[in-house]
Amino acid sequence: MSMRVYLRSILFLIASLLFTTAHAGLFDDDEARKAILDLRLQFATMNAEKNALKAAQQAASEDNARIRVGMLELQNQIDRQRTEMAQLRGENEQLKRMVTELQLAASDMQKRQSALVQTTEQRLSKFEPVKVQLDGREFVVDPAEKRDYDAAFDDFRAGDYTKAQNALVAFLQRYPATAYAPSALFWLGNAQYSTRNYKEAIANFRAVIAQTPNHLRAPDAWLSIANCQIEMKDSKAAKATLNELLKRHPRTEAAAAGTERLLQLK
Repeated sequence: MSMRVYLRSILFLIASLLFTTAHAGLFDDDEARKAILDLRLQFATMNAEKNALKAAQQAASEDNARIRVGMLELQNQIDRQRTEMAQLRGENEQLKRMVTELQLAASDMQKRQSALVQTTEQRLSKFEPVKVQLDGREFVVDPAEKRDYDAAFDDFRAGDYTKAQNALVAFLQRYPATAYAPSALFWLGNAQYSTRNYKEAIANFRAVIAQTPNHLRAPDAWLSIANCQIEMKDSKAAKATLNELLKRHPRTEAAAAGTERLLQLK
């Protein structure tokens, strides 16, 4: 019931009551009392309805207030959750960047370590002994020693016998206990033979024989001594040397060549 209808009803009841009182004489007492009681009942009913309406309106208003408060709190919670989600997304992105940076740093560090290990190994390899197989022998030398011998032998192989002599002499002086000694002395003697330094060549060929009589180059050293003696016109010494070659190394290529030389000398 609206407030306007309610007011109209009150006015109507008041008017009816006044009308009934003014004309009480027209009715008997019972009817008048009945009419008054009906009016009072209607008024009480309307008043109760009014109070019920007010209570309902107040309850609805309180419910609406509670709903508004609840909606506001819910919106606040949603806003807080959005803020937290945005913060978490930002932290997650930052963590991703940090992980990526750490991965790149770890990869770069690994590359640097690999390069450092490789460089260190390369540097150490320059000082680590190397195994050499030469003239039927196997031995271990320093890398620098091998490099110097190979360089001197390359000079001989290139036909630069003077340079080879100097390089081999320097090599033997630099490495007096070298395992290359028999081979170095043999090629030094050949370089000296090629430059007609026969006496020096004979001395080095004899050094090969004296130091390592069973060396692979020993038979060739005997033959080379004989060749130097032949070039020096010392046939007697050459024959003696060739006979010694045949005696010591009879089944070698050098012995076969020595036999031919003996025939030429007779």
